[in-house]
Amino acid sequence: MAYQDKYEMYLDQIPADIEKCRTTGRRHVFGYTSNYDVVLKWDVNVYNQILEKFLKDEPAAQAGDTMDTMEDFARISSYCLIKGIGANFDITSVEICEYLQSHFESEPALGGTCAQGAAALAAMGFPMVAQLTDKCRAVCEMMDASDMRVVKGDRLVPIMEGASDEPPVYHMILQFSKDDKILVHGKEYSVPLSNRLILFYDKIHKIVPIDQCFMDYWNGHAENISSYLASGFDAVIDTAVMEERLQQLCSHFETMRKRNPDFIFYFEGAYYMNPEVKEMIFRRLAPYANIFGTNEEELVAQNEKYGIETDITDIESVISGIEALMERYGVRGVILHTKDYSMYYGEELPGVDIEKGLTIGNLMSGTRARIGKYGTQEECRESLSLGLSPTGLRFHDRLKELKPAKKAVLVPSRYLEHPRYTIGLGDTFVSGVHTCFE
Repeated sequence: MAYQDKYEMYLDQIPADIEKCRTTGRRHVFGYTSNYDVVLKWDVNVYNQILEKFLKDEPAAQAGDTMDTMEDFARISSYCLIKGIGANFDITSVEICEYLQSHFESEPALGGTCAQGAAALAAMGFPMVAQLTDKCRAVCEMMDASDMRVVKGDRLVPIMEGASDEPPVYHMILQFSKDDKILVHGKEYSVPLSNRLILFYDKIHKIVPIDQCFMDYWNGHAENISSYLASGFDAVIDTAVMEERLQQLCSHFETMRKRNPDFIFYFEGAYYMNPEVKEMIFRRLAPYANIFGTNEEELVAQNEKYGIETDITDIESVISGIEALMERYGVRGVILHTKDYSMYYGEELPGVDIEKGLTIGNLMSGTRARIGKYGTQEECRESLSLGLSPTGLRFHDRLKELKPAKKAVLVPSRYLEHPRYTIGLGDTFVSGVHTCFE
């Protein structure tokens, strides 16, 4: 059956969803990280000058690499650009930050899946609650909305009441553009996909401190949770630290599940997480999570470790890859988000119209790509004029032919060949999915 476009129908339902949140007091709760991003304005000529000066070896990168010198920056970043890969890496030298800021123009932005997701839903009008790691005034001001709350002590307060005078936690972001030409040892490469690199000069997210009052509050008010997003462990590399955090969190999830068995628990991972940490998280959180969110790169990398090849151009191979992930970790459901489509695959979610979540997630993400900020309902409506991805439509039709073993719902994206913005698109998508959880 051909795809039926329900984008406008689902968007029309959003005002009633917001009103229901307000009248029932139920909230979307997002954790756990926030930071102050420095967005470097992409200039391919400046970048090629950096490669000419600092690229000594062949382009190469792998999970866990750090940028200790500008030579490391050139080697790692050029590999990512040649592949069109978005990734996170640690910077260990402030001189790299200073060099990049002195050669690229820059602007401030909000960082962290939790913070960006909460801000994106707040822009649509939803009341939100977030747990922040960077509570500096600049971050809180970027998130400030009439119904944005944080936990302080034993109550919910407006976000600015939770702001601190601590300095920001800086992350540097380098967006790059599809079809730009980069020069590597005299050979020209065309960038295959617009994407971004996030470079951490940051110690706090090595441990991801979670406020005890945040967990205590929701342990005691679990009945007011409609959905709970857990994310933000991308920078943790010490397995002992992760074990301590997981013990803390699993106790928290156990308590909330007993008091509210029906809320949706959504975990969002990342391709560039430390492999050992990622393995711990998947195995320990699977019993609690309804949904694990991932992208194509993460799916390929996660299965590659076990000798399973996933062809992202073939929906049958993608489904097989997701099934392998679910079987390995006991995951109940997976949401895959890509530039061409989003898909849920897994167990039935009683009372949840997951197609709505995927659709609004696509729409909010596409709107951010189009206008460079979190979109309002009206700005999302303007994005309805964008065409549907031909690849997404083809995948949808092929999926209908396959009749897979579990519930499978695929929604083609509103597609932009050359997005204005690539930062936070996945985070914005994830937030949009939560609109279908009541």
